[in-house]
Amino acid sequence: MLLVYTHKITPRLTYTFKHLCKRIIGIEVSFTSKIEDFIAHDSIKMSYAKQPLSKEIFVQSHSLLFEQGLSDIDITVNDWDETKCFFGTGERSDLPYDIFAASFYLLSRYEEYLPHVKDDYGRFLATESLAFKEDFLQEPVVDVWAYKLKTILQERFPEFVFPKRQYKIEPIIDIPCAYKYRYKGLLRTIGGLFGDIFRLKFQQFYERLLVLLGFKKDPHDVFNWLINRQKSVPFKFTFFFLIGAYSTYDKNISVNKKQFVALIKSVSDYCNIGLKASYLSLDNLNILKREKKKMEAVTNVKLKAIRNSHSKLNLPESYRNAVELEITQEHTMGYVNALGFRAGTCSPFQFYDLDYEVQTPLQIHSYHCMDFTLLKHHSQLDKQQTLERFINNIKKVDGTFSPVFHNYSLSDDDTWKGFKVLFNQILNSVNA
Repeated sequence: MLLVYTHKITPRLTYTFKHLCKRIIGIEVSFTSKIEDFIAHDSIKMSYAKQPLSKEIFVQSHSLLFEQGLSDIDITVNDWDETKCFFGTGERSDLPYDIFAASFYLLSRYEEYLPHVKDDYGRFLATESLAFKEDFLQEPVVDVWAYKLKTILQERFPEFVFPKRQYKIEPIIDIPCAYKYRYKGLLRTIGGLFGDIFRLKFQQFYERLLVLLGFKKDPHDVFNWLINRQKSVPFKFTFFFLIGAYSTYDKNISVNKKQFVALIKSVSDYCNIGLKASYLSLDNLNILKREKKKMEAVTNVKLKAIRNSHSKLNLPESYRNAVELEITQEHTMGYVNALGFRAGTCSPFQFYDLDYEVQTPLQIHSYHCMDFTLLKHHSQLDKQQTLERFINNIKKVDGTFSPVFHNYSLSDDDTWKGFKVLFNQILNSVNA
């Protein structure tokens, strides 16, 4: 067990050290503010304060982990070997940067509580982030920093055996609408047919008609293909089904349709099932509670995972609502139009509530790549090479890659041609 001496033990400090030491490096960590206890400890240890005690491993602390609330922080990002970091330390520090304060700033999403520009859906933009502005968005810097700490600990305590973690994949299958044409109800179906004619989309009209008459499979019905892919790998996909009411923002089929319920049940036999919270539920806890109950009634299993419609996060309200409903996993943290690590890490982490200064039971599984992001790369080769480079960044720290694909992006629609190949590339990366 790693013992950390610090002059003051705070919730921020214990939260950050546990993420870097326990979740990334894989060692238990405890804390003391008593010098005699620190001296008596005969195993792996370090100090985190303004000044070292003696000749122990020492990281000079920034004030951030000892503060409360929000303040206007002056941040200067510098190059550090092959990575970047901020919150520089003094000459006596074994690390040139306070990686713990820097990690807390990214993990807590400190910058998202500060004034910023939002998009039309009210989402935090990648371009507003420090990581984008300083060009380290596509690197899991928190994990990289933790591995630098691990190297120093290994050099000073060569007899200590560090556990080895392995690269993993957590694929997310987002289902905003299970089918392109089927089970939409009479009014929506007729409206769709007339809409195709009015917009002169005769090929789509013909395709819609063939599907509705049963002569052709719905183009977005890729569920058998996905289940077959699930059977071929040892890790689980997580499907997020939207079951909320029809609205301007959400246009899935009704959960009252027995065919839709049967689909969710059949997928749940092989994969994990999560709730895709409707757009209207993001500001209404009662609506979210009803959607949670509906999903649990369909699956007969307590709901563990949630993901928000349109990847919109209202911090901290979205996470507090999940905590209130005893949901343990949240999968909305990421960028729709940018490849990268919104929280700076490729390891699941706990939600830290900055207003209440407390670590919550909610575990955040940030996603790192959404299918939409890859559309900006025009050639299939460019998409594959971009994906490969990104995956290699995660493999360097033996992290967890969480990509988001929609059922329609795995269809044969012209827009998404070649995306099944990309999905398979990701699945095969475990053995590559």
